Amino acid sequence: MKARSWTIISLLLIAMLVAACAAPAPPEEAPTGARFDTIMERGKVICGVNAELPGFGYLNPAGEFEGFDVDFCKAIAAAVFGDASAAEFNPLTAVERLPALQTGEIDVLIRNTTWTLTRDTANELDWAAVTFYDGQGMMVPTATGWTTIEDMGGATVCSTTGTTTEMNLADAFRSRGLEYTPLLFEKTQDTATAYEEGRCDGQTSDKSQLAALRSAMANPADHVILDVTMSKEPLGPLTAHGDNKWNDVVRWVAWGMIQAEESGVSSANVDEMLNSGDPVIRRLLGVEGEMGASLGLPNDWMVQVLKQVGNYAEVYNRWLGPDGLNIPRGPNELWTNGGLLYSMAFR
Repeated sequence: MKARSWTIISLLLIAMLVAACAAPAPPEEAPTGARFDTIMERGKVICGVNAELPGFGYLNPAGEFEGFDVDFCKAIAAAVFGDASAAEFNPLTAVERLPALQTGEIDVLIRNTTWTLTRDTANELDWAAVTFYDGQGMMVPTATGWTTIEDMGGATVCSTTGTTTEMNLADAFRSRGLEYTPLLFEKTQDTATAYEEGRCDGQTSDKSQLAALRSAMANPADHVILDVTMSKEPLGPLTAHGDNKWNDVVRWVAWGMIQAEESGVSSANVDEMLNSGDPVIRRLLGVEGEMGASLGLPNDWMVQVLKQVGNYAEVYNRWLGPDGLNIPRGPNELWTNGGLLYSMAFR
């Protein structure tokens, strides 16, 4: 009996050693196409957007969503379904936006949301691309005569809670050794109303947002945006962790619109450009190569985007440029014009 027991123990030890030396089984991969497949089966893209910010995301008097961010959502729908109207809009406050994406209530968030390390990691979110480079600013009544943050010691400053502006504001005043009183609101419009009513001495947000809010005020000339930038605010569409395939689609739609501007392809000439001999344009428009198939889309996906929505410059000009808020493009120029916009290679 004793010899038999030792034999069994020896066999067990050998088995354990063999198992320890064997290559570990690869971890089970999470499905990377689940969100994409759900969207295709549903037949529409659900986008989280702003409903209170003219120029970016706004519910107009006719009850229709419009703006720069809204058009990027329409572009995604045009790429996926060949129909820009296959986009459904879910208006979200700053506090609601990230949980809505994390819980699957929306497919993509395109709502002036800053790309930060903690949002990218701790919140398990994936940005697709940067579509607007911004920076936090400060708006004050012209009558104050203030020109710098240093003039604002002891001021009450209105801001929207659940945003990066709270920390940036605290950093800006602390680094200057200044005291201030924050007055926080959940909704952008409530913040703007409090400022315009004189309940605070200044309002802080992204400069583009301040320009949009000022344009809607009774007397825009009574307010000035100081020539100071408190932070970097790269904005763009984002998706939840766990579906690289869907994030790829969102990313390449944005880059495709940027590349189209760089290549001189627009809604006005896209049909003509189908005959171009430029290999980049031919791949962009699906005349050659399998760019669409690589994304699980028809090869004419960018043709649909351009015909129904336009390239980056068309969207910018429509809402933020000469036809809209008239915000200089600045860092949102193409890299070829000294800006930061740069599409990855279509090949």
